[in-house]
Amino acid sequence: MVLADRRDYSNSSGMGIKERGDTILGFFANLNMQSNEQEWVKESRRIFYLRRTNNVRNNVYNGATDLRAGNSNRQPLEDHSSPDCPYLYDIRETLPSKSIVDRHADTGLAKSSMTNQSAHAVSTVMSVVNADIKTLCIPSSSKGDISLHDCSSMEAPLPTISNTEATLGFDDKANVRDENEDRLIAEKVAPSIPANIFLTNEPKSARKALAGIYDKVLVVDSIESAKNVVQLLTTKYKNFVHACGTEVTNIDVKEETPVDHGEVICFSIYSENSGSQADFGNGKTCIWVDVLDGQRDVLMEFAPFFEDPSIKKVWHNYSFDSHVIENCRIKVDGFHADTRHLARLWNSNRKTDGGYSLEGLSNDHRVMTDVPKDLSEIGKASKKTIFGKKKIRKDGAEGKIVNVEPVEKLQREDRNMWICYSSRDSMNTLKLYESLKSKLEAKEWIFDGCPRGTMYDFYEEYLRPFGALLVKMEREGMLVDRGYLSEIEKIAVAERNLAADKFRKWASKYCPDAKYMNINSDAQILQLFFAGRENRDTPGETLPQSKTFRVPNDQSVAPEGKRTSKFRTIKLCGIVENPEVTFSSSVSLDTLKTWPGKIPTDQIYRTDDDQEHDEYSNGSELPDQDVEEVSLYGTAYEVFGGGKKGKEACHAIAALFETRSIAKLISSFIVPLQEDHISCKEGRIHCSLNINTETGRLSARTPNLQNQPALEKDRYKIRQAFVAAPGNSLVVADYGQLELRILAHLTNCKSMLDAFKAGGDFHSRTAMNMYEHIRDAVHEKKVLLEWHPQPGQEKPPVPLLKDAFGAERRKAKMLNFSIAYGKTAKGLSDDWKVTVDEARDTLKLWYRDRKEVSAWQKRQKELVLVKKVLSVLL
Repeated sequence: MVLADRRDYSNSSGMGIKERGDTILGFFANLNMQSNEQEWVKESRRIFYLRRTNNVRNNVYNGATDLRAGNSNRQPLEDHSSPDCPYLYDIRETLPSKSIVDRHADTGLAKSSMTNQSAHAVSTVMSVVNADIKTLCIPSSSKGDISLHDCSSMEAPLPTISNTEATLGFDDKANVRDENEDRLIAEKVAPSIPANIFLTNEPKSARKALAGIYDKVLVVDSIESAKNVVQLLTTKYKNFVHACGTEVTNIDVKEETPVDHGEVICFSIYSENSGSQADFGNGKTCIWVDVLDGQRDVLMEFAPFFEDPSIKKVWHNYSFDSHVIENCRIKVDGFHADTRHLARLWNSNRKTDGGYSLEGLSNDHRVMTDVPKDLSEIGKASKKTIFGKKKIRKDGAEGKIVNVEPVEKLQREDRNMWICYSSRDSMNTLKLYESLKSKLEAKEWIFDGCPRGTMYDFYEEYLRPFGALLVKMEREGMLVDRGYLSEIEKIAVAERNLAADKFRKWASKYCPDAKYMNINSDAQILQLFFAGRENRDTPGETLPQSKTFRVPNDQSVAPEGKRTSKFRTIKLCGIVENPEVTFSSSVSLDTLKTWPGKIPTDQIYRTDDDQEHDEYSNGSELPDQDVEEVSLYGTAYEVFGGGKKGKEACHAIAALFETRSIAKLISSFIVPLQEDHISCKEGRIHCSLNINTETGRLSARTPNLQNQPALEKDRYKIRQAFVAAPGNSLVVADYGQLELRILAHLTNCKSMLDAFKAGGDFHSRTAMNMYEHIRDAVHEKKVLLEWHPQPGQEKPPVPLLKDAFGAERRKAKMLNFSIAYGKTAKGLSDDWKVTVDEARDTLKLWYRDRKEVSAWQKRQKELVLVKKVLSVLL
């Protein structure tokens, strides 16, 4: 809305818009670009009083000037004496040393520019947005917005001036300017209602330090400026190393794959070559490109830069950035380094030192060495630190919750600070690269006793191409048969419901309301089995004999005379009468797993009619049990009195755990593999592959394709959902027990080498060598070490070792992997919930026929001590 086209300006040191016609506009700005924070605060107060003097409020109320855009009711503005009147805050100042209008020195020039109406027309456009004014900014000839520093101390509250964007045109000739006219833009500094406030001290200090890099950033927001910058990047600065970073919206980075998800809203590029920074004009050394609000064409102008394989580009998390850029159909090439991988190679144990995030690395003085002074204090701070605001409670006090606005809103409304925040990523990435490169070049790379160069040479030869390969694998993805998954989901859900109904039906014989219970609720299961029992972990704490629970009203049960509701209340009582049963709140459900025994899965789904037929098929009741059958049952058999009741209890509790097992397969594998957030338009799954793991192994997440059900546990054949595209074949290769093979090679351990040569189940073989009773059972052929089915065979003639001695094998497996990483007896005792002596005895069993491993570990410890002493002495 244009309120005034040509206005008269006062001759005072201030600047105002005088009355013309029926409109009085009370916007006065007494500007001194050399002033500090306090002067800006005073000036803001002065604006308020001048506005009152000119009766702007009356004009707004009377409808003469509709400054409250979108407010049809025209509610009165806040009174400055009201306790709800907001304080001016978030004032940021990065002003040039010399102002266009200096009220102390250049008032004559200002008067000349403002009063010559015929020769130098000055236009004022007042466009009204919500209910705030925006931060005062005086762009320089480079058109860079200048923001103001935070200011929290004020003597009196300030009223809200309508969210006004004023463009004041100055005469070019009066200021000896030949190009476009200068513009004064009033930008947002205070919300009309103080719903949030900036955090104190640390955030303010971080914002102040961050604002210092603004003058070094060239803002690119047009196709013309993009063309000019790309021309420099691909010619003059082509041989430089360029650090790149993106900011993305419309993606949940913890859940969604960046392939075909996420939208780039801006990116930055920082370039150097042998310590010489690229200069894009007027001392601008960093490029910040605005891609928000339909600026996709600006991004496309950078395609020649991103796609050129000869231009070296450095990233922090290359995988993510390259995917979101390629979503725009730009093929990223020229990968030179990923600083996360370099940091992992330099120090593989940063678990307690901030990890491998850009924030953690760039703020670590041990990492960021030889950083120039102008960047020494701007290590990456979190988004919450820079932009977080504490929520204000209804009583006006600060809350504990810290909110951060969406990134696209920050880019629009806190633009200058956002430019600094996002540009700093590329600056820190390049400095981090240079620092880590020098550290790795100082480390010798020795292979098989022969020097091969430096560790940076190792990175270039192995990790760099490996990192690029992983990104290509992520982009390619894995084809999944969703139709097949949908069908097995129906089967799994049906079996889960059948098992759940079987448990509820059995439990309801003892507790009627158990028919409606939620069997996924640990609290309800505890109440059912351990009501009235004392908690072993907390003496004196006892579960009540009965307790009420609120559950979904799936059966649409309506109390007499009342309407059916979504929920109903049930009362669960204890069903176990055996006084010897106790519970521990921390392990009680794990203890219950031993209650059903080893009932075959096919027997769990047998109906009561099937069991009745078995027991009375000859017209007379069979004996309650025989010795072989009883051996299948667990604790529940005796707890519920043995005989028929004991068997029913074992079958029912087995059904309970069967329900949970199926539910885990559905929620962890079957359903996630069908969801859109981990796949793209072609239906391929794109997981994230990571080499920055504690063990050095490759890991996968969202989803974890390495964690599919084991063959013996894949009851629904989930693995068959992974297929090859038409005309291709799917090759499955597994290099099992990789670390153990390396350990066997390094130590030349005969026992381990023989086990790998023999093949088969390495963990079962370890358990056999550890425990004499297992070894005897294998020699007597009571159990099989492993079994390969022959045509016509459905199950092995005798149990497998891993089934008959599962507990021992699990301990052997844990030892196999944990010993390679230095697990101690104390650590094992914590894992196994046993005494340290018991854990130590088990360790001795593992080392008994692997003495070479023990000797090798001892030599490595001595070698470390020698090197540590030498490093201190030197």
